[in-house]
Amino acid sequence: MYNPTALQPHFEALALGHKTTPLSFAWLMGQLKMHLSLLPETRSGTNTRYSVYDAAASAFSVFFMQHPSFLAHQRAMQEQKGQNNVESLFGVSQIPSDNQIRNILDPLNPTALELLFTQIFNGFKNSAHMTSMRTINNTLLLPFDGVQYFSSTEIHCSQCSTREHKDGHVSYQHQAILPCLVAPQCETVISLMPIFITPQDGDEKQDCEIKAAKRWLEQYGEQVLPLDITFLGDDLYAHQPFCEEILSRNGHFIFTAKEESHKILYEWVNELKNIGKAGSITQERRHGKKKYYDTYHFINAVPLKDGDAGLLVNWCERITLHEDKIISRHAFITDHLITEDNVALVIECGRARWKIENENHNTLKNHGYHIMHNYGHGEQFLAQTLLTLNILAFLTHTLLHLFDDVYLAIRKKLGTRQKFFESIRVLTEFLCFKSWSHLIYFMAQQLKIVLSPNSS
Repeated sequence: MYNPTALQPHFEALALGHKTTPLSFAWLMGQLKMHLSLLPETRSGTNTRYSVYDAAASAFSVFFMQHPSFLAHQRAMQEQKGQNNVESLFGVSQIPSDNQIRNILDPLNPTALELLFTQIFNGFKNSAHMTSMRTINNTLLLPFDGVQYFSSTEIHCSQCSTREHKDGHVSYQHQAILPCLVAPQCETVISLMPIFITPQDGDEKQDCEIKAAKRWLEQYGEQVLPLDITFLGDDLYAHQPFCEEILSRNGHFIFTAKEESHKILYEWVNELKNIGKAGSITQERRHGKKKYYDTYHFINAVPLKDGDAGLLVNWCERITLHEDKIISRHAFITDHLITEDNVALVIECGRARWKIENENHNTLKNHGYHIMHNYGHGEQFLAQTLLTLNILAFLTHTLLHLFDDVYLAIRKKLGTRQKFFESIRVLTEFLCFKSWSHLIYFMAQQLKIVLSPNSS
């Protein structure tokens, strides 16, 4: 049974040893509270009973707890017990209603959260884990990929993109690019500040994924490019203007290159293959009792488009056979020089782009964060700001899983992420904890996890 008075000295001793080094539980929560408290006041009236911090931290708490009814339960706890976990865990002095949260956050541009992403990334970039993510030519992989997270034929705001359909009706959409760091050898991804595909001032044409990616490079490129980045992307990015944009910023690229959209490139590739000028190696591998053959072809310095101004790129492909049937075929262009020694790695790095869909988009859509759910649309920035807070919650859990040994021990003991979040939800519905350290150490104690006073 939870006895706060009896356990208080034990919790205090452990909490004092809960290190506040970058990316520890205490450090991440401290950064969150500090930066949310600096969010600008967006209201012009005098009705400011609830602060911008209260609204932003309350919204974040719902995403972090993965509990849509979290605030309702905490309001009830406040009425019954005179205390609640939104205040003790997230520093919210008064819990706004859902409508009040939406009204307060609607005018808040999500770029106000840039510094928080930057501070967290600065804590991560000096870690051993980031070093372990380095791959081809000691670079880090950063994929671009757009995602649609809202669509309606009725609800819309000033930040919506519009699409006119053949039957004449118009639909409204929210789309974004959610960049992250990935690596073929790593299961987790590290989320970065998103960029939104949204109408731009002074631009009569619809915004698009490529334009948004260029804006991300302009706004955030200086933060990551000094770390040596190889950008990944689908065939949409594999065209000369964007490749040159990457190279002009001292970046690298590995982009999918489809034959149907790169006729000049493949005229050169096919001709050079026909005359024996392409490198080629075949490797056998087994998966269980099945035997596969991976054949790699590669050619360096082929033009991406016709004419003297055509950018020279390096091309490679992998064709996988099983029982003389083609199982898969993948082709990429890159500025990395391709050799027999690294062609397989280039292919694996190129295919790591799928991690942004599998480990990033899929988790955000289907595993607790539910970014496709309309938490609130608003008239200005609400949908974008709520998505950004949701990504912050995902990033925080990712980093805690990687760097906080108490948090990780609990996750491992409970077995599944679903069980972990169910436990958090049940505990905070019925008990009020003094702080995150107290909650996490209480869970560890109940699970009989042995902790040292220096646990981070």
